[in-house]
Amino acid sequence: MFWLLDLLMFFFPVNCLVCDKRLTSPGAVLCLECEYKMPRTGYRDLKDNPVSKVFWGRVPVEMGTSLFRFEKGSAYQTLLHDLKYRGNKKVGTHLGRLLGHELKHTSFSSCDLLVPVPLHQRRLRERGYNQSEIIARGTSEVMGIPVVSNLLRRADQHHSQTSMGRYERFENVSDSFQLALNPPNVNGKRILLIDDVVTTGATLEACSQILFNHYKCLVYIATVSCA
Repeated sequence: MFWLLDLLMFFFPVNCLVCDKRLTSPGAVLCLECEYKMPRTGYRDLKDNPVSKVFWGRVPVEMGTSLFRFEKGSAYQTLLHDLKYRGNKKVGTHLGRLLGHELKHTSFSSCDLLVPVPLHQRRLRERGYNQSEIIARGTSEVMGIPVVSNLLRRADQHHSQTSMGRYERFENVSDSFQLALNPPNVNGKRILLIDDVVTTGATLEACSQILFNHYKCLVYIATVSCA
């Protein structure tokens, strides 16, 4: 079987998405060096970390965290770009697993379910998958916490938020989320919201508010990257 793998890698080589070095496994995304050098936040159980502070005075989330810092111009930007725009779902799975390992022995491990931020149906049809759900399923593999993707839905297609400020972003998404049809009862549950990136926190704030409006629950937030 090893010769077959070698043959496969010879004809279909896989390179590290960050440094372009040749990888030895067809399912790999990063080389060990680039994974080690990833600009991780190290927030884990630090309650007053910058991601948690994004939501202070806005929604009462228990804690927030991110796997790594999104640095403009960094080669690590390629990871999220490949996941969102090039159909590279294995990137999302890999990043989800890394996030899971980061959270496994922290207070986040007490969560009862993982809820990916939903994608609008039109965007879902265009892309073919929800990147946040791919990440959540990778996280679930490591943490053993089930993914619940039928709790929230995106009601309206919002405009691009790239050039918007914090308040404009919140206004843009504040009415975009609803409970899904026939959602499960999550009263008393600890919910871990999963998304790819947190910038102003408008999207995650809107999702959290919907949960607080309908359930007595605790909400935690984890993303792959923070800007």
